[in-house]
Amino acid sequence: MSRLSVFNSPLLLGFDHLERMLSTATKGSSDGYPPYNIEHCDDRTLRITLAVAGFAAHDLEITVEDNQLVIRGRQQDEEDDARVYLHRGIAARQFQRKFVLAEGMEVSSALLDNGLLNIDLVRPIPEKVVKTIEIRNGATHNCQIQPKEQSNDS
Repeated sequence: MSRLSVFNSPLLLGFDHLERMLSTATKGSSDGYPPYNIEHCDDRTLRITLAVAGFAAHDLEITVEDNQLVIRGRQQDEEDDARVYLHRGIAARQFQRKFVLAEGMEVSSALLDNGLLNIDLVRPIPEKVVKTIEIRNGATHNCQIQPKEQSNDS
């Protein structure tokens, strides 16, 4: 069975990377740990808040990999023989949470406060670019890119 995509339109050229990004986002972890909020701060700023109680800053890692924000948490198991647990409900649990970032989104800061990891994202204001394309006369040609002429100064 073939999949129908909105990006198959002949009016949307070069958007196949968006389809891959959407596919990656929908394949995200169905695990709800750690819980998180996404807050719209203003037109250019978002804040992701993850509940990471029990994790210290050195247990957390934040990276941006191929337009994905990846947050990993790994707690070190404390080998403390002096503790005797009657019930151990707080587990040292690893996690990895991924968020697909739009083109141009940047991580501006991360702050761990009272078990909440706040990650601020900013979308820089893009510069408007207008490019005029030269129209040449001549016979039709195939889709090969014409090399620029090189000058010989010898």
